[in-house]
Amino acid sequence: MMKLVGGLVVIGVLVVGGIASSASASEYPSWNDVVKARKSTAAKAAEVKRIEGLIAGLQADVQAATEVAQAKGEIYHQAQEKYDEADQRAQDLQAQADAAQKKADEAKALAGRLGAELYRSGGSDLALNLMLQGGTDGADQLLSRLGSMSKLVERSSRIYADATAAQNEAQALQDQAKIALAEREKLKLAAQAAYQDAVDAQKVVQEKLDESEAHQATLEAQLAALRAASDATVARYKVGVELARQAALERARREAAARGVSVSDAGWTRPSDGWLSDGYGPRTPIWTGYGWSNPFHRGLDFAASCGSGMYAASGGRVSFTGWDGGLGYHVEIDHGGGIVTTYSHIQRGGILVRWGEQVGPGEKIALTGTTGTSTGCHLHFMIYVNGSTVNPKTYLHGKGVSI
Repeated sequence: MMKLVGGLVVIGVLVVGGIASSASASEYPSWNDVVKARKSTAAKAAEVKRIEGLIAGLQADVQAATEVAQAKGEIYHQAQEKYDEADQRAQDLQAQADAAQKKADEAKALAGRLGAELYRSGGSDLALNLMLQGGTDGADQLLSRLGSMSKLVERSSRIYADATAAQNEAQALQDQAKIALAEREKLKLAAQAAYQDAVDAQKVVQEKLDESEAHQATLEAQLAALRAASDATVARYKVGVELARQAALERARREAAARGVSVSDAGWTRPSDGWLSDGYGPRTPIWTGYGWSNPFHRGLDFAASCGSGMYAASGGRVSFTGWDGGLGYHVEIDHGGGIVTTYSHIQRGGILVRWGEQVGPGEKIALTGTTGTSTGCHLHFMIYVNGSTVNPKTYLHGKGVSI
């Protein structure tokens, strides 16, 4: 498996062109600048205009990147879907080829045993042997023996023909499986390229998001201080920015403690507190308004209230955050050893982690939504093992987690 951040927007693609350059650190006003600007009506008006321009620039940077991200996210989603379908087709054909080969081997073995039986009975001289053995048994018994011999030869010929047909079928399926595998590898490369574009962009856009989060609250507080009637409010606004950040952090800590996360000895846990509403495997597609659902459900669905938490199923590194077509807003976590978990249909602005971040088992990473191909708020949860999806329920059971 290759296969965006709360607050403002989320990104997962390479951003090229069309995005305004962010302000350098020296261009952002200090609180001393705000105090000085308040002493002159003209200076205050200029500083207000300057700060308003910086806030608008931060928002424009992120918005422009978001629009590109959604388009690139569609490309990544489609590439991954094509790979997943090709992977399933290759596995199915290989299974059919293996079954046909087993059938052919059994048919050849049976034909060999009948051939040996004919040889022991006299081979091509069987009819002559029967006549010589006729003795006093009479013509009726001879005809009976000849009839039995004829049936044995006929059966042997039929089994040989069946064995040949089975071997031909097995070979044809094996040839198809090889073609499917080759096609799968091409699609894998395309999916990996689309994924890498998305990951590269996350690094670029994360800088913009970091800059926005680092400066926007302060800029808005400075703007309010400039418009305030009393100079004393400047200090109050300055302190308020830091207090708000501390309060948000403390709320997050209390929420994690209150949930009482249960983690198995293997380091895995449930990714949602919701109830299992759909399992892994074939299903009847439905129209969702965004598009048709996939006829093969490659994950588990956990129905939950909108805005409820999604949690990392195990510890790992966040390897994707962004828009992913029919999967909506989407997070992937790389656990190492070829194991990747994915979390989809996150609500807009509901991604709580960033690309490259290390998360622990049970850590809250997103808010449940219904973006993409979805008919109601839920978590669509998938597990990839060495690039192929597996049944998450079975996998988690093997890790000591009950679903």
